[in-house]
Amino acid sequence: MSGSPITRYVRTLTAVAGVVTILDAASARAQGQAIDPKWLSFDAAARTARFQLIAGLTGLNGALNFNGFSDGGLTFVVPVGWQTEIDFRNHDGMLPHSAEIINPSTPLPVQSVAPAIPRAFTLNLDQGLVSEATDTMRFTAQPAGDYLIFCGVPGHGVAGMWIRFQVSASATAPALRLTPARPTR
Repeated sequence: MSGSPITRYVRTLTAVAGVVTILDAASARAQGQAIDPKWLSFDAAARTARFQLIAGLTGLNGALNFNGFSDGGLTFVVPVGWQTEIDFRNHDGMLPHSAEIINPSTPLPVQSVAPAIPRAFTLNLDQGLVSEATDTMRFTAQPAGDYLIFCGVPGHGVAGMWIRFQVSASATAPALRLTPARPTR
């Protein structure tokens, strides 16, 4: 490198700042999960909705996420009265996970609680299902209201492993929506 020590120092700082900026941008993109349209299918005539719920899809939040979202960053909306199937798969290679639909509460529970909607829970709520295990929740989406899809394994849900579930009296079709995540714990 040629130039004075001050010039070399400024060039080095500029290069380091550029690398840090690139790494920060890559990290932000990696955590900014997009909604995959394949996760949701429905038949409006039959009034049925099917959602692919994937535990630990990404490394976000230490893999304590559903479909790459944590702390309520995704909302699954279903019209009231529709038959709903949530196909659960634990993609996390390290930890067991489960899922249930619960009423929102503050503070969040530290383990599974009674489901807010009958039959809206996976097997082994407290122990969770091992890596690549699957289960299907089948239920009627009612009553209208706001709920959480919550991991019942002790400590997981309260650590941010939950997304929102809305049974809507005004929706005409199911939808997946990005929602502001809960403020950092």
